[in-house]
Formats: sequence, C-alpha cells, structure tokens
Amino acid sequence: MLTINDIAKKAKVSKSTVSRVLNNSGYVHRETREQ
Repeated sequence: MLTINDIAKKAKVSKSTVSRVLNNSGYVHRETREQ
C-alpha cells in the first residue's frame, strides 16, 4: 500500500502537495499535479 510519503518521494514534492492534490484543495500547479 502506498503512503503519502511514498508518493511525495517518487514525485519529488512535499507531503503537503500530495495531500492538496488528493483532496483537491488549494492551488497546485498543473505540471506539479501531473507528476
């Protein structure tokens, strides 16, 4: 099972960014979201 930590490391973004994308809250640049 993947964790937010695993996804953040793989995408080279913060855990907060992963959380914002998953919860569709806050602004995340389109290119970052696509990672």
